[in-house]
Amino acid sequence: MLFRSSAATCGAVVAFAVSVTVARSEIEAVHSSAVVNDACGDAIVGAASMYNPFRPGSQEGGPNTASGERYDPSVWAAAIKTSLRQKFGGVQYGARPKYALVEAVGKKVIVKINDVGPLTPGRVIDLSEQTMRYFDPSLQLGVIHGVTVRPLSGDYWIPGPVG
Repeated sequence: MLFRSSAATCGAVVAFAVSVTVARSEIEAVHSSAVVNDACGDAIVGAASMYNPFRPGSQEGGPNTASGERYDPSVWAAAIKTSLRQKFGGVQYGARPKYALVEAVGKKVIVKINDVGPLTPGRVIDLSEQTMRYFDPSLQLGVIHGVTVRPLSGDYWIPGPVG
C-alpha cells in the first residue's frame, strides 16, 4: 500500500513538472521575423515614451487600462494614441487584446495594446516599463525617436522580443 501511494505521488509530481515546463516554454516562445513581417499592417512612425502610473511624479492616466486590465509594469504592453484606436481594432473594455510590432534602435518586440490615451504631441505610443527597458535598459532616454509601430493581424501573438 505504501508503494502505491508513493508511486501515485511521484506520478503526480512528474505530471505537474511536465505541465509547468510546457507552460513555461509557451510563454517564452519567440516569433520569427518572417512570421511577424507577414502579419504586419501599415507602419506608423513617431516617438515612444514610457508610461507607469505607479512611478512618483507620473501625471498620466491611472492604474486601469482602456481594456479593463490593471497596468502592470512587468508585461510587454503599450498604449497607443487615441486617434489610432480604430487602426488597432478598437482597444475596448473587455475586448480581446490587439498586438503590434514595435521597432526601434535595431530591436523588435511584440506588445499587447491594452490602452489608449492623449499622448504628448509627436508620440504615437507609450510603452510599459518592461518594454521601454528593452529599448533603453537604463531608462535614461525618456523618449525614443524614429519608432515604427505596425498593427499585427490575429490574436495569437505572444508578447516579447522578436528573434
